[in-house]
Amino acid sequence: MQPRQIETNPAPAGSVMNPNKALWEKGDFTEIAAFMRQSGEALVESLGVTAPLRVLDLGCGDGTTAVPLARLGAEVVGIDIARNLVEAGNKRAAAGGLRRLKFQEGDACNLEGVAGHSFDMTVSVFGAMFAPKPFDVAREMVRVTKPGGRVVMGNWIPNDPTFVSQVLKISSAFTPPPPEGFISPMTWGVESHILERFGRAGVPKENISMVQDTYYFASPDKSPTQMIEAFETFYGPTMNALEAARKDGKAEEFHNQLVELANSQNKSKDAGTFIPATFMRVTVSV
Repeated sequence: MQPRQIETNPAPAGSVMNPNKALWEKGDFTEIAAFMRQSGEALVESLGVTAPLRVLDLGCGDGTTAVPLARLGAEVVGIDIARNLVEAGNKRAAAGGLRRLKFQEGDACNLEGVAGHSFDMTVSVFGAMFAPKPFDVAREMVRVTKPGGRVVMGNWIPNDPTFVSQVLKISSAFTPPPPEGFISPMTWGVESHILERFGRAGVPKENISMVQDTYYFASPDKSPTQMIEAFETFYGPTMNALEAARKDGKAEEFHNQLVELANSQNKSKDAGTFIPATFMRVTVSV
């Protein structure tokens, strides 16, 4: 059984690129995802996936969650707003012989062309939380999931003392204020917002569970400083913050804060990297 193709319409010539698309196509998140593979596989194993489950991975990147899902026998459609990550994901699927895995472009706020109730599970791990219209995201995730199915999200938590939340907090301190009406993606790590968004999508609060979990950024041969250099070179939000810091003559200060953070949180006993990051794991019974 081949995954069904989801049609996407290219932007008309001369149109303004979606700022979220521009952000995630700016760098190369595959370089960051290399530090996330181990935890991606562990998270998928905890989901209890069995064939022939049909799964949507929303904001999938190049497949840190989608690839292990497919290896367990699920039919997986990965949707991401960034064309370069979709291309990288399809290359990974082809290289791994994963014929039931397909990556396609799409917007988590409007899954145009995706039929309602078409997936047994919808998963989004640090993906859909960055889309700009959270109520639309919740509605779309519920809409495309079959009754009796699950929506599972992994979301970073605001003001959490662990790595990713602090990277984003440091980055925001060096960037100009966001535009009026901007909703921080970190609000997806707040229980009241999660309940309100899925509640508006028709899910009663007793069908929503939330628990704090831990993700690890790991590399046996890359130091924390090298990982920070990867964030500065390839991770859109950090790239933007570094550019703003350079304009203010604060690039060194920004870099040093990130390196200090990474080194202080590194749990590796050797020259490598093993940094925990707390996140909110959300499970919604549809």
